[in-house]
Amino acid sequence: MQMKDAVDETASIRGRIPMKTVLTPIVRRKQRYAALPLFAALRDERLPPRVRLGFMPAFAFFVMAFGDLNRYLLRKEPAHDPHQARVNAHTREDDHHWPWFLEDLEKLGWSRDTTFTEALRVLWSDDTHRCRLLMYELCAIVDTADGVERLAIVEAIEETGNVLFALTTRLAGEVQAQTGRELRYMGAHHFALENGHMQNGEHAQLIGIELDAAKRRRCVALVDRVFDAFDAWTHEAAREIGRLAAPPALQETP
Repeated sequence: MQMKDAVDETASIRGRIPMKTVLTPIVRRKQRYAALPLFAALRDERLPPRVRLGFMPAFAFFVMAFGDLNRYLLRKEPAHDPHQARVNAHTREDDHHWPWFLEDLEKLGWSRDTTFTEALRVLWSDDTHRCRLLMYELCAIVDTADGVERLAIVEAIEETGNVLFALTTRLAGEVQAQTGRELRYMGAHHFALENGHMQNGEHAQLIGIELDAAKRRRCVALVDRVFDAFDAWTHEAAREIGRLAAPPALQETP
């Protein structure tokens, strides 16, 4: 008997299913996500840290819009159930990270190389369209989700971030050792806050939630959509690292 069938059978007997049956697919998707080419590139010690972090300027659309996703879509006030209240509390922790990103771009010298119009042209180019589609898809996923479904969505997003920032933190540490400049968004400052969500009992609270079979299926479907959207974006980011790693004569302007 497959896991889904076993879960549904349990639901028919007991009527309720623990939220951990949603967290298990999240863990499986996270493992698959961590094996994608982008993360192999971030681990490739043959490339300088700045090259491996070089996809970050093209990630700007997502980073800047992520605060809005938290403030205006994930958050609902007043919260009409305890699950939405938890989501709201989480959004207040995640809606203000973008200034650290801008700070990092300045410290890496990446804000001096372009004009405002050229930056807009790059951010809305075909070469960065997956970054934009990632945010648009997250907005669509969140739009009709209720409180408990939003908790599952947030958990999936957090796990994708855990994979990414565990690796960028190492690279930011190398940059700091070379330059003396701390990268707060790409480095340990941000990663420690993200890990703090897990250490503050959020997982324990989620596991205690009970679902019916239909709700569990919907949560898993939403989680899959989150990971599918991030998966598609990673290939775009990996291509940018590959472009920057190529010999100058072979590089193409995005």
